Amino acid sequence: MIMKNKNDKKVGAVLVQGAGIAGIQASLDLANSGFKVYLVEPEPIIGGMMARLDKTFPTGDCATCIVSPKLVECARNLNIEILTLSQLKYLEGSPGNFKATVKQMPRFVDEQKCTGCGVCMEACPVKYEILDDSPKIKEVKLNEEHREAVDTILSEHYQTKGALMSILRQINKKFNYIPEDVLGYIAFKLDVPLSLLYRIVTFYNTLTLKPRGRHVISVCTGTTCYVRGSEKILQTLTNELKVDIGETTEDMRFTLEAVRCLGCCSLAPVISIDDEIHGNLHGNKVMEVIENYE
Repeated sequence: MIMKNKNDKKVGAVLVQGAGIAGIQASLDLANSGFKVYLVEPEPIIGGMMARLDKTFPTGDCATCIVSPKLVECARNLNIEILTLSQLKYLEGSPGNFKATVKQMPRFVDEQKCTGCGVCMEACPVKYEILDDSPKIKEVKLNEEHREAVDTILSEHYQTKGALMSILRQINKKFNYIPEDVLGYIAFKLDVPLSLLYRIVTFYNTLTLKPRGRHVISVCTGTTCYVRGSEKILQTLTNELKVDIGETTEDMRFTLEAVRCLGCCSLAPVISIDDEIHGNLHGNKVMEVIENYE
């Protein structure tokens, strides 16, 4: 693909190399100023390293919350032409009259008709398989009550592909955590490496190997909530419930957690209890909310 200035006239088109967060922001600023922008990215998707992060330094804000709106805005901007799987091969000329040669790799699909259904992946002749040499896990014996509960959940997803996360979430909800012997039982029944299950459970905050209370209180400590007093709310809860962050009350009623972002900045400061959001709180009001949960 060759992009060049016809008749040697300055037309104001701009080429941005790299579609990370910096390249995306530069493209948006230029496009909103009236320039035609060609955003060139060697990877099949835009977003760069920030799209792979969980938190950002130094505030600990959610990386996805920051980069996602920019991805959508960039894709919808009519002045930006995104060229993924592309590399800038040659650049010659002078300021205002450059000629850029960009090599774009084939996708083997019609991008104008693609809906992201994934059928092409199933039909692709190239398959990637995970090579796992870990030893097979032996059968784990559970007590009858736990075994029946786990077998019921497994039977619901017996013929469903990619249901591992759903299974783990249901078991976590059933027991308020995932017992380690249950995790071993799942690995045996599904014939998957136990190490894989441990990686999943320890990665997602909604899953835990540690017993939790009947109700999980999550206090948002993101930038907006912190500025509006979430630290005082957290201190009130630790004093009244007599637990530290990550601990559970003796009666197994509440587990207290601190999270970085609940996505409700307009209601800051915010807490969630069992996925129910409570906003615009202060020290005294938060205890009134807690009292409504048996």
